[in-house]
Amino acid sequence: MLRAVLLAMWLLASAASWWSAPRPASYAEAKAAVAEKRLTAYQWGDSWDTQVSHLIWFDGAELTSTGTIGPLFVWRTGDGRVRWTDTEKFDEVTVNGAVAENDYSGPGATGLAQDLVAAGVADRTGAVDTTGPWLAGAGLVLALLVLGVIVAGPAPVLGTRWFWFWLTLTAPYGLGLVFWLLRDRPWSRTARPALGADGRQRRDRGFLGLLIGILASLLVSALVLVLNMALGDWWVPSGTSPY
Repeated sequence: MLRAVLLAMWLLASAASWWSAPRPASYAEAKAAVAEKRLTAYQWGDSWDTQVSHLIWFDGAELTSTGTIGPLFVWRTGDGRVRWTDTEKFDEVTVNGAVAENDYSGPGATGLAQDLVAAGVADRTGAVDTTGPWLAGAGLVLALLVLGVIVAGPAPVLGTRWFWFWLTLTAPYGLGLVFWLLRDRPWSRTARPALGADGRQRRDRGFLGLLIGILASLLVSALVLVLNMALGDWWVPSGTSPY
């Protein structure tokens, strides 16, 4: 039952992370969202911070700002999705003086700021969290729970504590948790250790767990890139995250 609960929590967090992942949009789509007031919050920035923590499995990228407003514009829709656009890529913008042009990174950002004022949604500015506090918290709780069981709980059967520690710590998206639940089957009385040719108990060592975790990270990154190119950002969002 506990294994099923942990797996269900992982599936729910993974689905929520996919749903709220930042997806690129065109400048025209951003203008339409503003004009139709289809945004609940928006944020300006100039770059993405993609230093994702492996410990918080579902941590997302954060928008950062170091100077003038823009050029990146990020907004959240009513259904919890996050879209973003680069305001330096536009077809035509008319600047009417409704906002201070010098405060923005360029005419594209200025034009979008004018639209926000005209639509009456300029006050909806604020941090657009691409993860959400509950999602990041769920990832952290899952990670700490699994690591706590591995370190202080009953001895694993098919791998050493170090093997599972490094694997769950380095594998992206919490895939180490899934592998641990399906392969080692913690809290199961039916799990049996593997035996070597000499009849002695054999368990996978820590170095192997670290190696598998690193390889899994590289393979998942490559797979996401290929699927994103084949299916597009809507189904496989590349977002701004390395995973």
